[in-house]
Amino acid sequence: MKQQDFENRYQNVWQELEQQLEPVKKKGKGKNKPKPIQRKNQPDLYRQICHLLSLAKQRRYSRYLLDQLNQLAVTSHQNLYQYNRQHNFHILRFIILQFPQTLRKNATFVWIALALLFVPGFILWYLCYTTDDMIYSVMPVEQVRTMEAMYEPGTKALGRERGSDTDFVMFGHYIQNNIGLSFQTFASGILFGIGSIFFLVYNGLYIGAIFGHMTQIGYHDTFFPFVSGHGSFELTAIAFSGAAGLMLGNALIHPGQLSRVDALRETGKEAIIIMYGAALMLLIAAFIEAFWSSSSTVPNEVKYGVGAFLWLVVIVYCVFSGRGSQVGS
Repeated sequence: MKQQDFENRYQNVWQELEQQLEPVKKKGKGKNKPKPIQRKNQPDLYRQICHLLSLAKQRRYSRYLLDQLNQLAVTSHQNLYQYNRQHNFHILRFIILQFPQTLRKNATFVWIALALLFVPGFILWYLCYTTDDMIYSVMPVEQVRTMEAMYEPGTKALGRERGSDTDFVMFGHYIQNNIGLSFQTFASGILFGIGSIFFLVYNGLYIGAIFGHMTQIGYHDTFFPFVSGHGSFELTAIAFSGAAGLMLGNALIHPGQLSRVDALRETGKEAIIIMYGAALMLLIAAFIEAFWSSSSTVPNEVKYGVGAFLWLVVIVYCVFSGRGSQVGS
């Protein structure tokens, strides 16, 4: 293909990319420096330019065309790289500042959610520990037997049914299960908070019953080392999801000067921040549960030590991370 035909056929590609990159070429410093363009099709244009540059080199087109395409490729690469750095900065900013600050801003709902989860849990823990048949008022016999088999002393993989798949597959299973439970607890808050209250109390009773029964039958040396690692992230994330749901319910009950729809929309901005953070915590919990908690080769003392350390990390993070800093709009 002749160079003229090449230019006529593909000129629209580099013209569009040049138009997107024009603000980047302008000089400026500090606040006056133009921000990188963030067009969805720019990565595709960048790949096309690289391909066209390669073709132009192979066909020995003019130096002017080669320089033009090469400059576009370099500028586009720098622009995309700068955008990725900014994207990574936003993620770190969310983790370090925005999520913990939003939790503390809505501390009332967080404490209520923690109480609704843990208080019923400790009550059922005690009742199932002191009463042999109490567990059967919470779950059916077959489910109890399956659960007992998962933590039976001597099992090679704790917290897993016999014949189950690999750690990686269980990682995906834990993610699906935990995220589903979290979203259920959050979304049901739209029922004026009643749904979130129900799921927090229900899960607290269910978890507490399991803890009490495992202690009562003497499986504490297998069960507690298993849950100690990921419990800090999983249990608090469930409570945080419930807190976000309670925020939605409160916005509907007490909309203030706003309409219920507007109040729900405004509250939802902060509630969704908490849900993003809870989802991240559940992802960490699933990873620990699949690849660390299930191991029967790690000494219990090590598991307890790691578990205590992770509880300390979660508490310190929620209480102190981002203090003294302000999150911009």
